[in-house]
Amino acid sequence: MPTLATNKKALAGNTVLEKLEAGVVLTGPEVKSVKLGRLNLRGSYVSVDGQSQVWLMNAHVSAYPPAGAAQAGYDPTQRRKLLLSKQEIDHLRGRVHEKGLTILPLSVYTKGSLIKLEIGLVRGKKLFEKRETIKKRDIDRQIRQRLRRR
Repeated sequence: MPTLATNKKALAGNTVLEKLEAGVVLTGPEVKSVKLGRLNLRGSYVSVDGQSQVWLMNAHVSAYPPAGAAQAGYDPTQRRKLLLSKQEIDHLRGRVHEKGLTILPLSVYTKGSLIKLEIGLVRGKKLFEKRETIKKRDIDRQIRQRLRRR
């Protein structure tokens, strides 16, 4: 399961409450481009519409150069459909209406020959929580350094 892209901003500024795995509907050239790692999740999010469909919004998939004219008029930030079970969609729709919760893409990886997207139900961190996280990370790093020296 090699990871093709991660959304570091989503992990740094938010607390992940739940994680789900979703399939992504892509065209042939998009699949090749994603497998080359030409995908950016920064600023992207997941939305659930009224027809029980889940969409990945604002994810940037660069055009695959060898596709040439087959990709004329290609929009790299178009919305892409996510594949989830009906129960998962209903669960997400219910949880998203709670105050302060949103759905963000966390990482994209391959599972066999398929491309999967890990999405997370997240709550934004407050400023003091971000400071605590940074402080804890620094302390852990110092402990590891001291243990290595011994």
